[in-house]
Amino acid sequence: MSDVKKVAFLTAGGLAPCLSSSIAALIERYSEVAPEVELIAYTSGYKGLLLGESLPITDEIRKNAAVLYKHGGSPIGNSRVKLTNVKDCVKRGLVKEGENPLEVAANQLTKDGVDVLHTIGGDDTNTTAADLAAFLANNDYELTVVGLPKTIDNDVIPIKQSLGAWTAAEEGAKYFANVVAEHNANPRMLIIHEVMGRNCGWLTAYAAKIYHEHLEELDFLPQVGLSKARKDVHAIFIPEMAVDIEAEAARLSEVMDDIDNVNIFISEGAGVEDIVKQMEIKQEILFLMKKMLKS
Repeated sequence: MSDVKKVAFLTAGGLAPCLSSSIAALIERYSEVAPEVELIAYTSGYKGLLLGESLPITDEIRKNAAVLYKHGGSPIGNSRVKLTNVKDCVKRGLVKEGENPLEVAANQLTKDGVDVLHTIGGDDTNTTAADLAAFLANNDYELTVVGLPKTIDNDVIPIKQSLGAWTAAEEGAKYFANVVAEHNANPRMLIIHEVMGRNCGWLTAYAAKIYHEHLEELDFLPQVGLSKARKDVHAIFIPEMAVDIEAEAARLSEVMDDIDNVNIFISEGAGVEDIVKQMEIKQEILFLMKKMLKS
């Protein structure tokens, strides 16, 4: 760390658990191993970097960094800004017409004397970090960019565990534990717990796993209708699996007939490919029928 004089942090993209904690951990660790290194935080992600808006990590902040572990969100703010999207950066007033956002960011980092930049965020944040690192390398800027993956989808390959994922799954399980109390609000009750995940079902599956494990710890009284079977998870649908809608409908209908309710965990992107394929098949059939009629 002898060559490092100044380190900067920024958080970007969507909010996720552990952003505040990651800032706290970085402050504490730098204060422990390199207390002489100056620390700053760019506010609102790449927006703050482009505008040169930052705040100093003072001695008082260093001493009280543990406070950040008790809070969610990001204390230094987030934004969805991509340095390679020149048109959007100009539209937002972050750079002037004709300027290259990557160059503006690089110049700001040089002006601020930053040696290491920690970018904490998801896919867009870290691909943008890679673009920035490449620009810096190609233009002889002496700076190291360190990307820290954050996404509740836990879909950053080859990272096994991304920041925020476990907490999001735990909170998703707690949320469903409250919602499932409605399972006996009406006869033949259907409860669908939709979870984020357009292309990855990890969060849905793990939230269901945590909920199921919690269910195993509870006592029940089936004699008055309070049974584990009625509060359990009866189906999990994720984007990675092919969904046979007709077969699942038949299976879950039997569950409904048997215990009078059905509980489903589903990723927001589950079944999309199957639906699209079915629509394409129907369009092809319709096209062939029209062609046959014309002939």
